[in-house]
Amino acid sequence: MNGQSSTSSVVNGAKGVSLQDLPKFNVFSSNLPADEKFPTPLSSYEAPRNALGPRMVKNATYTYVRPEEVEDPELLAVSSRALHDIGLLSSEATSTDFKALVAGNKILWDPSTRTGIYPWAQCYGGWQFGSWAGQLGDGRAISLFESTNSASGIRYEIQLKGAGKTPYSRFADGKAVLRSSIREFLVSEYLNALNIPTTRALALTLTPNAQVRRERMEPGAIVCRFAQSWLRIGTFDILRARGDRVLIRRLATYLAENVFSGWKSLTPSPEPSDPEINRFTRLYSHIVRLNARTVAAWQAYGFTNGVLNTDNTSLMGLSLDFGPFAFLDNFDPAYTPNHDDHLLRYAYRAQPSVIWWNLVRLGESLGELIGAGSKVDDPSFISSGVSESFAPELISRAEKLIEATGEDYKATFLAEYKRLMTLRLGLKTQKDSDFEDLMSELLDTMETLELDFHHFFRRLSTLSLVEIETHEKRLAVAPRFFHTEGVTGIGNTVESASERIAKWLALWQQRAREDWASDTTTVNGNEPMNTNEPADGTNETATPADTERQRAMQAVNPNFVARGWVLDEIIERVSKGEREVLRTAMTMGSAPFEERWEGVGEEGERWVRDPPSAERMKMCSCSS
Repeated sequence: MNGQSSTSSVVNGAKGVSLQDLPKFNVFSSNLPADEKFPTPLSSYEAPRNALGPRMVKNATYTYVRPEEVEDPELLAVSSRALHDIGLLSSEATSTDFKALVAGNKILWDPSTRTGIYPWAQCYGGWQFGSWAGQLGDGRAISLFESTNSASGIRYEIQLKGAGKTPYSRFADGKAVLRSSIREFLVSEYLNALNIPTTRALALTLTPNAQVRRERMEPGAIVCRFAQSWLRIGTFDILRARGDRVLIRRLATYLAENVFSGWKSLTPSPEPSDPEINRFTRLYSHIVRLNARTVAAWQAYGFTNGVLNTDNTSLMGLSLDFGPFAFLDNFDPAYTPNHDDHLLRYAYRAQPSVIWWNLVRLGESLGELIGAGSKVDDPSFISSGVSESFAPELISRAEKLIEATGEDYKATFLAEYKRLMTLRLGLKTQKDSDFEDLMSELLDTMETLELDFHHFFRRLSTLSLVEIETHEKRLAVAPRFFHTEGVTGIGNTVESASERIAKWLALWQQRAREDWASDTTTVNGNEPMNTNEPADGTNETATPADTERQRAMQAVNPNFVARGWVLDEIIERVSKGEREVLRTAMTMGSAPFEERWEGVGEEGERWVRDPPSAERMKMCSCSS
């Protein structure tokens, strides 16, 4: 099936198909080994649902398991952008089949004919807070099917989170609470709107008759989410811990050939001239670079995941499994949103290093394949493994290549971080001095003065260069960056804080003039005037080039941020029966760079204001 059918139509200029005509596959479960206890869909279907609960699963990458049925589910929200990206008609969001599917009450396998696609839960392990945690797996997530958008050619795996117990639930109940489900639903689509690689959220369903016990009894919910792959570093971790070298090779080959676009699509290794570099080294390098770019985006946009275990680290470099995440309010590099992270292992400033720590664990899992070099396809190596005489050479090569990949990780991270920060600062070019003089100095200033990370960039984007052409003007502008209550931070005064901001603005203005010199240079000391206004209409003195710069900055510096206090308000209101607030949040979150949003009420102004002082930099738990 190619995804086009008689029911295909154009909605808002975009094509889509019905759920029935959406192409569906099970590439993952067709190519990798199933749980030996339930080796076929029929064996799982015929088993009592409670027989599919927690236990150890070996020699497998997944277990066939169906979602638990839900009584009287209520569809709370659907992401229109996610519908489009999967390739569904927008009208499908109201169909009976769609509602049943995203609630776990419909599967695509027919017991009478024993045909179709049977759901599955993935097996993996993980290092949590630096310690080996053993078998983990999809303890409450169940994948329904895979589908390729015929327009984009991208294949997605559609999955339900909170769909019931699986063999990987351990001592948990397989459920998800409404609180955490709202957070994941909103942040998935918000990160996507920021162009940060992420898993996606299609629908949010309330399970009103399923009260879930966490710190207290809470309403349950299911998130229908999707990703190009749900494979994570932990998928390899569990195989390495069990010494399953055959399945490691099989999984790595599947990843390259079926998740990525084949071996030839992988990025070159850090030392491409080395004849001993094989395809598995290139696969490792490719995964490393994807993750380096993603964590660079987190740092550039102030996103803190909160729990970066190896089972939460995507092999595709996607933001994954949202628990105690948060966006920075004040710029505080030591901030962690996870109140269980007492050692700050997953603090904002630690994210680049901890992702590399996780990637080293992946390197250890792939180490035998990487270190084998040109002998990786020798029949004796494939069948018997590493000989005693070959082991020292293999280990040395693997260590050398992992170390070289680490340098590539640093370079890739820094290049992407500088690129994004250059855009956020409204510059067209990069100079070697920018990192220290502009970027690092700005962050130091934000930290010392306890300035809001997001508001600084957004407010900077509204300034015209003529507004800050003199020291006196810069001093006058500086208080725009303060919190509503004024100057904060130990020992700071209005005068000292304004002086420091003015000093930085002088450096930034000089660089902005250099990059936009064609239309922003002064003539006989006078700035050329123009009536063009930036997107928010706050400035009447911008030149044509300066107006272009302001608009470019506003296109990459969000006005709306999915802050913790905003999410808490949404959760409270939905829990009390409101529904429109979710649509408001999705409208703003899917277009975060807009100055205002059509059809949005007072939240459109209130949610973009300075966060209430008592609500800044809050922490939350992993329980969800």
